[in-house]
Amino acid sequence: MISISDTAQAHFCKLLEKQEPDTNIRVFVVNPGTPSAECGVSYCPPDAVESTDTTLEFNGFDAVVDAESVPFLSEAEIDFVTDQMGSQLTLKAPNAKARKVDDNAPLEERINYMIESEINPQLASHGGKVMLAEITDKGEAILQFGGGCNGCSMVDVTLKDGIEKQMLAQFPGELTAVKDATEHEAGEHSYY
Repeated sequence: MISISDTAQAHFCKLLEKQEPDTNIRVFVVNPGTPSAECGVSYCPPDAVESTDTTLEFNGFDAVVDAESVPFLSEAEIDFVTDQMGSQLTLKAPNAKARKVDDNAPLEERINYMIESEINPQLASHGGKVMLAEITDKGEAILQFGGGCNGCSMVDVTLKDGIEKQMLAQFPGELTAVKDATEHEAGEHSYY
């Protein structure tokens, strides 16, 4: 579930030496499965371990994870890196904002997972986001752009050269096209 590098394990051991005996670390997600999900690591004294927690054994300590955070920490990685700016712990949890779905889950669930875990994090740097509006009988994914994408002159390039290519490669034989909801629905405010 969680991978902790050797350097991070050594760092945790050094930190835990200064704590009361049998203190471990707790890895958690605040607001899991939401766009505002945040991951963290804290000390976990022995009396703070709950019966529903998952305990993962590492070299010299245990990592304790609460039941709610477990599915969102799948494929999480903790590392301790040193560069010219100093040293720091890094925690990467690609599934914190969206629970990972099985490969055989319904297409809509797999598309929504891809949007939350891969596409929206890229759009977020520009204040944008996208959501799945529908999947047509023809296998077209109809997306609704929002946030910074509204009115952006690059939305068509983002859709055709970025999102559509990613989604068609991810779901071959299941999706035939990816379209913007405004492209799909002509109305009195649509421009052509």
